[in-house]
Amino acid sequence: MLSAHSIPIAWYPDLSIYASEAFLKSVGNEYGWLGGFDENGKLRCVLPYTIVRKPFLRMVRFRVETIPVDGILEIEEEKQFLNSVIRYVRKCKADLVIPATTNTIFRTYPDQAVAAPYGSYVVDLRQSENTLWDNLHSKHRNVIRNAKHKGVTICEGREYAQIARQLICETLGRSKLGFLGQDEFDRALTALGPNVKLFVAKHEGIVQGCAVIPFSNHSAYYLYGGSAAQPLTGAMNLLQWEAMLYFRSLGVVRYDFVGVRINPAPGSKQEGLQKFKQRFGGQLVSGYIWKCAIHPLKYRLYCLAAHWRSGGDIVDKERHKLMDASLRAVGKVGNSTQ
Repeated sequence: MLSAHSIPIAWYPDLSIYASEAFLKSVGNEYGWLGGFDENGKLRCVLPYTIVRKPFLRMVRFRVETIPVDGILEIEEEKQFLNSVIRYVRKCKADLVIPATTNTIFRTYPDQAVAAPYGSYVVDLRQSENTLWDNLHSKHRNVIRNAKHKGVTICEGREYAQIARQLICETLGRSKLGFLGQDEFDRALTALGPNVKLFVAKHEGIVQGCAVIPFSNHSAYYLYGGSAAQPLTGAMNLLQWEAMLYFRSLGVVRYDFVGVRINPAPGSKQEGLQKFKQRFGGQLVSGYIWKCAIHPLKYRLYCLAAHWRSGGDIVDKERHKLMDASLRAVGKVGNSTQ
């Protein structure tokens, strides 16, 4: 049985950048690591967290999934640990656990949680450049070649922060979503220091799209992206390809496209985004996102606010898929016993 206790942050570059104190501090005044200890007092895993404060609400948010320490962590052990995490945050007077950031794919979830299936496409950068190229979908290879032929160039630097934020705002705005203010965006870049890169794709001097990518040795994460309303075909594909090669040259192990919905509706925007990410040759890492009530009334207030603001959070919008899968499984069992 694993139990959760607060431990000092001891980040190093082979861990996710989202576990670092620099990042955690940039997104919350209260943050830390919880360690999972076995009955012999041995540390088996860690889970970084932040506290998000809103009027009358104190919410826990996890910024990266459970990190095993010194060996394999079985899924049932992780579930025990997450159950203990809920008991810990309850003692800390938290009101609820809200869904983790979309780079965070848990293998399991606590008993009291409301969960939904979620995933991410991850490319192994330890492969040769030729293998990475061969793994691209033929359509991606074609538009990348065409973008190069038409003179698209990929640039990197903090001097593109303002235009990048503008493109991200415009892109999210087309889906009626908001984004960070310029000062907040600049503070986030400053907090991550050398561990974040900002790429833009240019054609004839005009920026076609951008990507903001935090990284450490562990992974590079396609955190934010934005594009012009009608970017040159292939510009964003080339940007991603060049970013992958850049991080491979630094010795980064993985390139994470950060979040896709499982079995999105045919013809939907989510399906288009999934195909774009899938065609870069990564493997689908599937698991769960979840949330959990600690204070029942305040949890209901949060859910009502999320529904009013955007029709619900990501768990609300995807949880039916987990329920549908459970019903199908029950149906198969029932049929097998007839």
